Amino acid sequence: MTQREAERDRASGQPLGPIDASKTPRFAGPATYARLPRLDQVPRADVAVVGVPFDSGVSYRPGARFGPTYVREASRLLRPYHPALDVSPFEVAQVVDAGDIAVNPFNINEAIETIEGAARELTTEGTRLVTIGGDHTIALPLLRAAAAVHGPVALVHFDAHLDTWDTYFGAEYTHGTPFRRAVEEGILDTEALSHVGTRGPLYGKKDLEDDRRFGFGIVTSSDVYYQGVREVVDKLRDRLGNRPVYVSIDIDVLDPAHAPGTGTPEAGGMTSRELLEILRGFRGLNLIGADVVEVAPAYDHAEITGVAAAHVAYDLVSLLAMRCES
Repeated sequence: MTQREAERDRASGQPLGPIDASKTPRFAGPATYARLPRLDQVPRADVAVVGVPFDSGVSYRPGARFGPTYVREASRLLRPYHPALDVSPFEVAQVVDAGDIAVNPFNINEAIETIEGAARELTTEGTRLVTIGGDHTIALPLLRAAAAVHGPVALVHFDAHLDTWDTYFGAEYTHGTPFRRAVEEGILDTEALSHVGTRGPLYGKKDLEDDRRFGFGIVTSSDVYYQGVREVVDKLRDRLGNRPVYVSIDIDVLDPAHAPGTGTPEAGGMTSRELLEILRGFRGLNLIGADVVEVAPAYDHAEITGVAAAHVAYDLVSLLAMRCES
């Protein structure tokens, strides 16, 4: 999109969309998410994609701090019409790239406070966020910001892991503890909590017992395989109802064949097709925010993980844009 075209769209009151790929090749131009306008180029935003380059809460392989930039680069091929949802998200809502939230990489507590403050500021006028991490520690401050607006929120958590552990090496705030802290803080609606795609070994049975006590239902990766997407979607929708819903997606919910670029990979995961189809089954739900985390580019190959994360974010953006349309 040229400067003149942007000025014309602003004057007409129409949402500013991505750069026109017929005039500027996809491999050229600024690397905003899906080549969307920046937040400072519009008077207000309905949906904002924001990065949080933070990975100081990881317990195994680092590198997710480079995820936001990487996912933006992988999003260059995205196009403006979503045929599966029959929506042009950038036409029905003003979607922007809000840049990155700069946080202290040496102080987790300070980083969490910074993320929460920035998320609250970004959402003061009703803007809904799709956040690209970063490690899963960032989900806690994002949920705090969401609950400040909507009250305790329902959660659908896509992940190979539960992320409801108590501490790790004595630390209360890590990428394996955000949802335990969120339950303890009362910012989650414990009648509507679901893990999807979990698998792999645990420290012991107590992990599952604690998780059940917090109110989580579990749809394992095997459940998705044996029951199928439609049955899983129906169960999730029944559990969520009309509540405000936050969706948190650790890219390691996908099998390493579909997402090798992540910090704690587990064999036997979902396919990217299964994940996208489940998300599309959320059409019409009261989705109020989402994140996609744990993309670690150093372990990726041929942008497999980056492309998967970019498309997952695109489906989330589309679902949120449709809420604006309705």
